[in-house]
Amino acid sequence: MASLNVSLCFFLATFALCQASRRAAKALLPGGAYAHFAREAMRMLVELGPWAGGFGPDLLLTLVFLLLLVHGATLDGASANPTVSLQRFLLAEASLPCTLLELAAQALGVQAAGALTRLYWAWGLSDLHVLQSLMDPHCSSALRTAVPHGALLEGSCTFLLHLVLLRLQGSLAVHRVLAVALLLTAAACTAGPLTSAFLNPALAASVTFRCSGHSLLEYVQVYWLGPVTGMLLAVLLYHGRLPRLFQRNLLYSQKSKYRVPRGRPVPGPGGSQTPEEGSRGRGPR
Repeated sequence: MASLNVSLCFFLATFALCQASRRAAKALLPGGAYAHFAREAMRMLVELGPWAGGFGPDLLLTLVFLLLLVHGATLDGASANPTVSLQRFLLAEASLPCTLLELAAQALGVQAAGALTRLYWAWGLSDLHVLQSLMDPHCSSALRTAVPHGALLEGSCTFLLHLVLLRLQGSLAVHRVLAVALLLTAAACTAGPLTSAFLNPALAASVTFRCSGHSLLEYVQVYWLGPVTGMLLAVLLYHGRLPRLFQRNLLYSQKSKYRVPRGRPVPGPGGSQTPEEGSRGRGPR
């Protein structure tokens, strides 16, 4: 219980720090710099939280769900996920410079989150965190299945996540936040024991890429290529095309929803009729 209380205090303190930093950045930075850099970096600080506690699966899933609800309610438009940023770019909702700025902010934020978490472990506020601090240099891989199977799991879960995001894009925020939190918690429950269900290339790179057990290429296949492929398939299935790359629909035929009325030809200046109309107009003699 002591470890839980300490970790909850850490989560709350990190959340408060990020909120204060976000408000300061919003007030001091230009609009573009805040929209595409600061808010992404601030949210990545909180994003690492559930993977830093070291709890059992039941408690971890509960914390993940609650933190996802809090994140969704306060994200202020930030995604903290490279695949979501790439989706916006492919949908022509963000320019290339803005997308690159978001990706850089996510990389910076996840590195800051990792450093903050290791500092928190080094304080030794509980026995569990002392143990985690000692084991951190010798961490084990989060990938506990074959590489193709892991890539399929990460890609499939990311595919479902982006389909939900696309389908609920214009819905109420409360519905979208709840649906995404439930989906990510379900993914953590099903795929978590095998891949940890990161569904986030930046988060996976920070948590498990430095751990022994698999090569960098294998990690890239599972945690980068898998989610990016799932995102591409979701956009292609939902829209039938990648708007940034193709104007023509690649999957679905586009039929006009307006029907051209089939009426009689308009008489010319001389009131002439077609031969068929003339023959219909003449009766038997």
